[in-house]
Amino acid sequence: METNETVVTDTKTKIGGINAPITIVILILISMGIFYGIFGQSSNFEGGDSQYGNPLNFMGIIFKGGIIIPFLMSFFLMDFVFGIDRFFALRKAKGKGSTKNFVLEVKQLLSENKINEAMDLCDEQQGSLGNVVKEGLTTYKNLANDSTMDKEQKMFALTKALEEATTLEMPGLEKNTNIISTIAVIGTLIALMGTVIGMIKAFFALGEGGGTPDAAKLSVGIAEALINTGTGIGASALAIIIYNMITNSIDDLTFKIDEVGMAIQQSFAKYH
Repeated sequence: METNETVVTDTKTKIGGINAPITIVILILISMGIFYGIFGQSSNFEGGDSQYGNPLNFMGIIFKGGIIIPFLMSFFLMDFVFGIDRFFALRKAKGKGSTKNFVLEVKQLLSENKINEAMDLCDEQQGSLGNVVKEGLTTYKNLANDSTMDKEQKMFALTKALEEATTLEMPGLEKNTNIISTIAVIGTLIALMGTVIGMIKAFFALGEGGGTPDAAKLSVGIAEALINTGTGIGASALAIIIYNMITNSIDDLTFKIDEVGMAIQQSFAKYH
């Protein structure tokens, strides 16, 4: 059993994923560079004044959102980068070929008690699905030749082996998904911080000039508030969509693993 566990662990490591802390820092720095180096260029504002000039284009409008915007921009980048990372990881976890056909073929071979053929099919499929099923089939063969345990003990050992193999694979599948779910939650909160800062600036503009508000400063404050709100909602909405797509893919893969696991248990109960 120790050898089998090693195989599963190695497979999980290969699925892996990008290093989250380093990636997050890099994406924040990239966002800062885009914000100040591109959006903050003088050509995006009237009179070349990025502080007081009115924006001439969309980049200038975004720049007026203030210091919170680069962090919200990094959330968008994190959504895409970690989403793409999970897409390729889950694609690799499913292995080669159709997972649906693989499940049907394995179940057919199990119904005919063709364990070796089913294991060969797992080698062809690879990925988390193929490796978990192969772990179950390997345990199946070992228990079938074990004369020291009764049938109930063997069924328990087989169930435990399938559960352990699945548990070892799950961290590799779910890696970094918590970052996307966190962005879905805090994106609007960070945006709210920018909104509050913008509204504070607007109220200060109302209080200046002895009761005569500075219309330019007032509009800048309100614009900053709205830009932050819109950007934060967009980042959170994108994170929610990507997170749901990832969890649906993981659930689908887990269901197929459970389906084949049940077939393995039924075959063992039937033939042994």
